[in-house]
Amino acid sequence: MSTPQHPIGRWHAAADALTPETRLFINGEFRDARDGDTFESIAPRHGGFLAHVSAASDIDVDDAVRAASAAFDSGVWSRADRRERQRVLVRLSELMLENLDELALLESIDSGHPIGDARSVDVPNAARTIRWYAEALDKVYDEIAPTPENAIALVRREPLGVVGAVVPWNYPLIISAWKIGPALAAGNSVVLKPAELTSLSALKLAELGREAGIPAGVFSVIPGLGPVAGQALGRHNLVDKIAFTGSPQVGKGFLSYAGESNGKQVSLELGGKSAQLVLADVEDIKACASAVAWGIFYNAGQTCHGGSRLIVDERVHDELLEEILAVGRSLVLGDPLHEATQIGTIASKVQLARVLEYIEVARAEGATVHGGNRVHPDGLAEGYYVEPTIFDGVDNASRIGQEEIFGPALSVTTVRGVDEGIRVANHSDYGLAASVWTANGSVAHRAARDLRAGTVWVNTYDVSDVITPFGGIKQSGAGRDRSLHALDAYSFLKTTWINVG
Repeated sequence: MSTPQHPIGRWHAAADALTPETRLFINGEFRDARDGDTFESIAPRHGGFLAHVSAASDIDVDDAVRAASAAFDSGVWSRADRRERQRVLVRLSELMLENLDELALLESIDSGHPIGDARSVDVPNAARTIRWYAEALDKVYDEIAPTPENAIALVRREPLGVVGAVVPWNYPLIISAWKIGPALAAGNSVVLKPAELTSLSALKLAELGREAGIPAGVFSVIPGLGPVAGQALGRHNLVDKIAFTGSPQVGKGFLSYAGESNGKQVSLELGGKSAQLVLADVEDIKACASAVAWGIFYNAGQTCHGGSRLIVDERVHDELLEEILAVGRSLVLGDPLHEATQIGTIASKVQLARVLEYIEVARAEGATVHGGNRVHPDGLAEGYYVEPTIFDGVDNASRIGQEEIFGPALSVTTVRGVDEGIRVANHSDYGLAASVWTANGSVAHRAARDLRAGTVWVNTYDVSDVITPFGGIKQSGAGRDRSLHALDAYSFLKTTWINVG
């Protein structure tokens, strides 16, 4: 791990000069919470105060939902020509790129994600997602059913109504785009509740949406605490769907809220404990090691489908582990506002404590711990930094083998052969993603079939795009973000049967 010292750069000056919007965005206007409540946003790069953000109460949530419902019923967006929705969403994507630096800076200071990644990955990918769904609108066809000769049956997609989107703190802008892109494209009104740790980029997105021409009420952003704003959104009887990404515990809560209110639809993406299965015939150890390391250490391990379990054939364990350790040592961990930084911070003090606790659990369970230290690069003594960490000799059934840590920590378990490897990889409550590394095409196809996960990579990891669906099975949730399938997830099918006999 490399932690060089850097001079203060342009991004520090830009951060000091930044005055982010911190108010709620409801019915086309920014305003304070009705009761005046706020919460503190803390910058993980140094652990200091960043901003006071308005905290939506249940009354504010009701305001946002009622505005969304009224806008939907008016037809100003829901019944607008799809070419008009297309024009507005394309303009939003353009504005996101025109405001690339500000959005990236907000994302970086709020979440601890390196500024280089925020500029080259987060903002461009979010903008691409919005544009992709906009451009899909005139390329998706409805259906005519094969009826008897005396009838015509039309099957059309229609918008659901009001969608409540609740997103996490690890990739705030990207995951927001995964929800609002297809939801708005389909003609719904959307109330977005960002994570309380990372609300600033969502509020900037609301401003750009208004500038692009999204009508008042159609898109609102309500920062707030989960047990207050999130629960109020989940229980509201005018919300037709909740789209949630986050923890299994909170996701199950949204299922309960739906059952206790209006039976609204709920789609969930709830994280994972994804396995990278490396077989003895892996062709390129160095390429595999790089993919395994980046698959868990990128964004300081705070990735829902991060490859946090290495299931490796014992015959290549030693060589592969040495290569992964070498990659980990080469990564530049540091201040997210330095452009050379590759690994930034843990997102919060609470999450830092969780990661450090799991490192102690690993030691107590008898794993060999490589790394595992809290570090202070660039003199940031109060920042939330943990070096890339590897737990070797892990029992897959242990806490370290089964529980999602959400930090830069890789658990290593040895197996012998593909059968044992698949069995161990599938021994998990989660099923979000997996990979298999082998030179044998037949074995690759078999493993891809048998690994129980929503995405399986072969001889690579974490290569993705909006064109493919993303989601999982088991406790990783139900429902899919991305791809054309997401348009169906924010629509309902209406059959119109016409008698022509």
